Amino acid sequence: MSLNQIGALSATPIAADSGHTPGGDPTTGVVTASAVWRSPPANIRVSVQKEGTEIDRLSPSPPMSPVRGGIRADLSVACQALMTEAVIEHRSGGTGAKEGKGVPVYVMMPLDSVTMTNGVNRRKAMNASLQALKSAGVEGIMMDVWWGLVEREAPGEYNWGGYAELLEMAKKHGLKVQAVMSFHQCGGNVGDSCTIPLPKWVLEEINNDPDLAYTDQWGRRNNEYLSLGCDTISCLKGRTPIQCYSDYMRSFRDKFSHLLGDTIVEIQVGMGPAGELRYPSYPEKDGIWRFPGIGAFQCYDKYMLSSLKAAAESYGKPEWGSTGPTDAGEYNNWPEDTNFFKKEGGGWNSEYGDFFLSWYSQMLLDHGERILSSATSIFENLGVKLSVKVAGIHWHYGTRSHAPELTAGYYNTRYRDGYLPIARMLARHGAVFNFTCIEMRDHEQPQDAQCAPEKLVQQVTSATQEAQVALAGENALPRYDEYAHEQILKAASLTENDEMCAFTYLRMNPELFQADNWRKFVAFVKKMKEGKDVHKCWEQVEREAEHFVQVSEPLVQEAAVALMH
Repeated sequence: MSLNQIGALSATPIAADSGHTPGGDPTTGVVTASAVWRSPPANIRVSVQKEGTEIDRLSPSPPMSPVRGGIRADLSVACQALMTEAVIEHRSGGTGAKEGKGVPVYVMMPLDSVTMTNGVNRRKAMNASLQALKSAGVEGIMMDVWWGLVEREAPGEYNWGGYAELLEMAKKHGLKVQAVMSFHQCGGNVGDSCTIPLPKWVLEEINNDPDLAYTDQWGRRNNEYLSLGCDTISCLKGRTPIQCYSDYMRSFRDKFSHLLGDTIVEIQVGMGPAGELRYPSYPEKDGIWRFPGIGAFQCYDKYMLSSLKAAAESYGKPEWGSTGPTDAGEYNNWPEDTNFFKKEGGGWNSEYGDFFLSWYSQMLLDHGERILSSATSIFENLGVKLSVKVAGIHWHYGTRSHAPELTAGYYNTRYRDGYLPIARMLARHGAVFNFTCIEMRDHEQPQDAQCAPEKLVQQVTSATQEAQVALAGENALPRYDEYAHEQILKAASLTENDEMCAFTYLRMNPELFQADNWRKFVAFVKKMKEGKDVHKCWEQVEREAEHFVQVSEPLVQEAAVALMH
């Protein structure tokens, strides 16, 4: 937050109610969270609600009482307190470059902030919450822009209603926005607490041709995201999936052109389940997969098998083209349970294994390239940067085969770097490499499963450095403790002269606004913004943040109470 912005905010009346200005412009809104995969601990339990329910139990936000009498005194005091601090301004420009040192912090919003009828949930509660985030020095927010809501009813018919209000609300509060083009289903992954399916007409086409869905070797279909095998096939009412994604992004650009580069500073392009560039190899829905299982290859729809057949014939081994590996075990096996992934003599390290894994991973890279090429042309020269999310698959990372990464489409083994090709693909388009599990430490994870999130983050950092692509991070699971904050700070400092371009914090919910958690969060944001060149102990930063926390306490309490009801 700049000093000018703080000054402006401290003198700006706060809307007493929701609705619209006399001129018809929305004045309030709500934002929604990125439904991304959260690498879970061994004992995580997730309940995915049935389709149609819109309550996120992690972050319920019912209406709160409106603010009376214009400007909130406590917010004004908080802003003035910030003005007396040595607040350092950070900009996340359209080119992806940051001016000055430090890492801007964004916060993910609740999943259910836009209703199935394209309205917004809990306007007043969200209004107080966004005020609190802004006053804490947060740079902005991340929101999903769901394909299954906007183009739900008919192809080419876009209802941006809820999002227009959300974005105007962010603009009003001076918050920047990372907008996620969410072409996947919400529901079925860790952290998904509401259900937003793909558009109705897309599901109708999948019903007519089940091979449009990713398929495993047992014939189980997955409707989270369309199979990349049909990317260029006119299977959706005369359009290809790539054309549908492109038309959607183009409509978003045209609708919100006045906000691009100012309020909207980043477009994260969804490329798979949970918005990540990967195959749906570890689906939690219906208990199919449990952590830390190795997952399963997803190449058994007819479009993927057709590509595999052609690749095998081209390679000179047509007998390899009829199926994927038949000895790769099941979703919840461990590497040594299988002939394909075992360390000694495993098929992964054979000529056949290299052929299959090269094809499988290249198909994913080509899919990313197709969508990113389109996104680049659509958003070119509009002051926004593009980003792509890559999953932090850290379990069994210490084994030779890295089985869970292989089934997800990352050809990363003890002998091969699977993240450098991804980084190079992103670099060709000037896109940001967004990576999760930044907050995790190796010893916190089950060591019998050879989990190594820190080593994985180090490998990804090295790949992005070599490819000269910007790296951004997210925490994989909600954490409010200083131990996790310290790990994020450590990971955000990439080299002696380089830092992450941004960090997105999971997530805004009642727990974040609890007094002790809030105090730690404010200190964390301050430390991130000040950057690696500021040598202060954690206790000193927290002491400096304490005064601000005290003067903003009424606002934060109001947000917490409203979110908990």
